[in-house]
Amino acid sequence: MRLKEVRWPAKLLRYRLLAFFAVFGPGFITANVDNDPGGILTYSQAGAKFGYRLLWTLIPTTIALIVVQEMAARMGAVTGKGLHDLIREEFGIRATFFVSFVFGLADLGNIVAEFAGLASGMGLFGISKYFVVPIGAFLVWIVVVHNSYKPFERILILFSLLFFVYPVSAFLAHPDWHAAIHDTFVPQIIRSSDYLIMVVGLIGTTITPWMQFYLQASIVEKGIGKKQYSLAKWDVISGCIITDVIAFFVVLACAATLYVSGVRNISDATEAAVALRPLAGDFAYLLFALGLVNAAMLSAAILPLATAYNICEGLGAESGVNKRFSEAPVFYWLYTFLIVSGAGVVLIPRLPLIRLILFSQVANGALLPFLLVFMLLLVNRKKLMGEYTNSRPANVIAWATSIIIMVLTIAMIWTTSVGQ
Repeated sequence: MRLKEVRWPAKLLRYRLLAFFAVFGPGFITANVDNDPGGILTYSQAGAKFGYRLLWTLIPTTIALIVVQEMAARMGAVTGKGLHDLIREEFGIRATFFVSFVFGLADLGNIVAEFAGLASGMGLFGISKYFVVPIGAFLVWIVVVHNSYKPFERILILFSLLFFVYPVSAFLAHPDWHAAIHDTFVPQIIRSSDYLIMVVGLIGTTITPWMQFYLQASIVEKGIGKKQYSLAKWDVISGCIITDVIAFFVVLACAATLYVSGVRNISDATEAAVALRPLAGDFAYLLFALGLVNAAMLSAAILPLATAYNICEGLGAESGVNKRFSEAPVFYWLYTFLIVSGAGVVLIPRLPLIRLILFSQVANGALLPFLLVFMLLLVNRKKLMGEYTNSRPANVIAWATSIIIMVLTIAMIWTTSVGQ
């Protein structure tokens, strides 16, 4: 009897682990792709400009990220439809056009930012952007077009794991742990437009509109339904926590080196890597650079996909990595156009790419409340979600997130205009 009692818990644990890994992927990948080159630049600037004083923002943004991502994943599992599909069906053509055009335009800026990050990251190894950007664009295109969802997902999970180079890089920078922990739990408020812009940028790069479209679409494409959702939810939660832990260490590394040494303004994430070299050593520099290249390649594959899902769902066109080119021509041609356009813009000489990257992050933060309103209206519709509508705490957090971002964006614009 005792032997059986030992075996049954072991078997149950094994079964639960296998069931979890069967649904694992969409939440983990979506959250980790959020740490793209634009995000790394924003986190690096936060550490360089304000030291540890913005670390506190990662706690409320992580909670808000979990709530928002969980809503998107739940809607996908319950309805079996993508987010834009639901917006088109429930709110009509005008709302669909607004979401397709405005968010598609913001996504295009993000896609350019990913290839700019690839160019910058490989530039640290002495490789020209005119060589690496076309090669990178071709590689991400071929991986998506010539793979079904499962092999593609495994590749993305592998690349996502490489983000753990950032904690190692941060430890090599020898941060002031006492100050870092204090500023993580005790908010440090500064009244300035730069501070407000950075807060909006941090929120915008942590909780981005494209993530909701991609996560919900990938939940649907993987075939996760109501029965599997209780386990898929932990995939979402773990991904959200891990991505902000990585963000914490990026801010930490730059606060411990750049801010302390007086380097307060950086215009490129590669500057953070270069500055780490004399302060934290060659290994920290190489890890930071490797993380940037990995982030660029991963997000260069996902961002065009998220946009293609978004627009195709709005048009009612077939979409999905599991479908062949002939079965979803609009989806794949749109994906191809976005990659070619994003990579092509980066190759234009003397283009102010850094301004474009930062603008895309702030635009994400400013546009997020509009998407959250759509999501909240959808997830609280009984006829759509049945017993899976939002709980009161989830509604409070999501509505509060929308209102706070709106107030911060207005304050940012006001402060900036007054300062000028």
